[in-house]
Amino acid sequence: MKQSIFSTVAIAAAISFTACKKENKTMVMPHVFDQKVKTFFDANAPKYEAFTIDATTGGMLLTSKGTKINFPANAFKKANGQLVTGSVTVQVKDIHKASDMLLGNRPTEAGGQMLVSYGEMTVKANQGADELQLNAPAQVVVPAAPKAGANGQFLREVPMWSGDSAVTYTINGNDHENLPVTLSQTGYVPRGVNWVQNGNFAVNNNNGTSTFNLDSLGVWRNCDALMGDPRPKTTVLGYFSNQWNSATSTSYMGGEPSMLFFKVKQQNTLVKLYNKIVNAPAGKEGLLSYQNSFPIGIEGTFLAITFKANKIYAEMQDVTVGAPASGKTYYGVTFNLTEVTEAQLLSLIQQLNTK
Repeated sequence: MKQSIFSTVAIAAAISFTACKKENKTMVMPHVFDQKVKTFFDANAPKYEAFTIDATTGGMLLTSKGTKINFPANAFKKANGQLVTGSVTVQVKDIHKASDMLLGNRPTEAGGQMLVSYGEMTVKANQGADELQLNAPAQVVVPAAPKAGANGQFLREVPMWSGDSAVTYTINGNDHENLPVTLSQTGYVPRGVNWVQNGNFAVNNNNGTSTFNLDSLGVWRNCDALMGDPRPKTTVLGYFSNQWNSATSTSYMGGEPSMLFFKVKQQNTLVKLYNKIVNAPAGKEGLLSYQNSFPIGIEGTFLAITFKANKIYAEMQDVTVGAPASGKTYYGVTFNLTEVTEAQLLSLIQQLNTK
């Protein structure tokens, strides 16, 4: 049965630039933990793969992860609408594993609802310095699909989700004659945390693959199904009994000094717990889930991570989420983090793929 969810997300961003005299300029060095987090994720996040396509005749490409993209003839156009001829460089970043979801800041949830992922991807194309657009949709075949249910029936269609929001930046400044100027620029902000159903669907081919149309370049698309677990829900609080980094904030845009993830057992679902526990006593600092978003009885693996004083700490813990204690509204999980190397942290993250 088809289900359509219509969501409107409005994001406003304002950036102000203020000129100052050279002698009054103050340089502030970034904190060490910011550098450590950024360096780790930049080094290990999923990378783009590059391909060459003839724009006139089109063609098919195959990524190293098994995703096929078939571009029709005359598939590309410039920003002014002019059709593109000749060779085009196409870059693809596709994500199919929990480790890549974590490292690429692409967990699978929508407004607190867990999603089962069958593939996330973004595609961009250019010819020289020109960033190109699609003139006609490309057909994508991802190497994943819902398995047959207990009665042998397949989920025929899988909803498609968008993972980016168009935003307008207002830039205030002064021009070359010191006159005040206000400019507006539109771009895409990669949320990576709250996928929004876009009304399209991927077709389950009943052979372990799914097919959908790629309708836009430079944005994220996700082929996911709502988990739809009917069990009662609770809120999970993750307590960092040690090595909590107090610089952690409630951030929806990327790596924080302390982070907490949950991988659902034997399912391609990765949840990031974003919300910081406030006014917490020592040993109870940490992060919590969306309210009433974890099914009671769900099994999975938590991975707690902290970057602190130029060191890394982590703990992986298999958990069955229980019912709240009498008089409580949450289920608590306590983590005791130990120091790890970057290689050991990467190994823990990759272990999520088999959990």
